[in-house]
Amino acid sequence: MPVTFAASAQLPTQWGLFTIHGFEETATRKEHVALVLGDIDSVDSVLCRVHSECLTGDCMFSLRCDCGPQLQHAMQAVAQAGSGIILYLRQEGRGIGLLNKIKAYALQDSGADTVEANEQLGFDADGREYAICKPMFEHFKVGKVKLMTNNPRKVEALESMGVQVTEIVPIHMGSNPHNESYLAVKVDKLGHMM
Repeated sequence: MPVTFAASAQLPTQWGLFTIHGFEETATRKEHVALVLGDIDSVDSVLCRVHSECLTGDCMFSLRCDCGPQLQHAMQAVAQAGSGIILYLRQEGRGIGLLNKIKAYALQDSGADTVEANEQLGFDADGREYAICKPMFEHFKVGKVKLMTNNPRKVEALESMGVQVTEIVPIHMGSNPHNESYLAVKVDKLGHMM
């Protein structure tokens, strides 16, 4: 997948000083970022999170999901480790987009689970793609990662593109009464490791 590197800049956060790197998919013009902290060149296996955009969870602190707490935990874990990388992919709502995600929320409010809602709207249960990770990892010369995830599809996707996952680091954050069924569906229907 052709990708263009745009620019890098410092990004001070409450956990530490990251560098944000911007990338653009050549064909779609979709923009993605990588957050890097510390010297990842000197680490054999880089602590890593591949995180899909979730405006409602990451920025509006929604309790419908566990996305925001997972992202915050990943940033904190990278800072505590002293180095690592977070790929932030712009594929909202498991790949269906923000407005369709809000439509899916409405269906969930009427009783559908997250998988059923996506499918009722004519989408796959999880339509996310991870091909963009390959050129992003290549940009940083990252070939081995300790992947912070509960999603076996991410592990399979990275390994299929030649990135060795040396360790799976589970992230069990953000459980609350509002997302109990959401988390159960992740396990029962999407195979997440919880």
